[in-house]
Amino acid sequence: MSDARITIVDYQAGNLRSVQKALERFGVRPVISSDPKDIEEADGVVFPGQGAAGPAMRNLEARELAEPIKRYIGDGRPFLGVCLGLQLLLEGSDEHDEACLGVLPGRVRRLPSTVKIPQMGWNRVEILSPHPIFSGVPDGSYFYFVHSYYADPEDSTVVAGTSTYGLRFTSAVARDNLVAVQFHPEKSGATGLRLYASFIDMVNTAGSAA
Repeated sequence: MSDARITIVDYQAGNLRSVQKALERFGVRPVISSDPKDIEEADGVVFPGQGAAGPAMRNLEARELAEPIKRYIGDGRPFLGVCLGLQLLLEGSDEHDEACLGVLPGRVRRLPSTVKIPQMGWNRVEILSPHPIFSGVPDGSYFYFVHSYYADPEDSTVVAGTSTYGLRFTSAVARDNLVAVQFHPEKSGATGLRLYASFIDMVNTAGSAA
């Protein structure tokens, strides 16, 4: 059993219970919360998401969660974004021309019309740079995707993984303790669970160094 305090952000846009169960497999008791205090006091934060950028951002603002999330990331503490939780980290989205959190320079763009949208199913992730989140994950591993939009960061150095669906797109970003992925690790079998285990290791490492 781990004493790490991990908060799963609840803003009515995430597959929260699946993420909770994935973390619990490794002895963590995460808190699902929409309380800013639970973000501020967390050792690690998971930011899942499904749905559209506009309603998601409005929910974040209504619950006064946007600024605590940005402060938490700015402090360099362990943070994992999943699916929409990656996209919302950028400055804006082509989905209804929505302004997002602006943690990472760049924009969210729609997948090309040459492929079936949304992408729904398994796809490979090419790992571009080593990061603790990918510990024990072979390059080219398959993960489960459900999305119509993709993150397009301006800074290529934060791109930790790419996938191909109509075009080559960013499927993972990593910058120190900030990690976010376009796919759903909690729906990706043993390989996806490996990412949650690695995130818990990141949280424990950051806690021991504090």
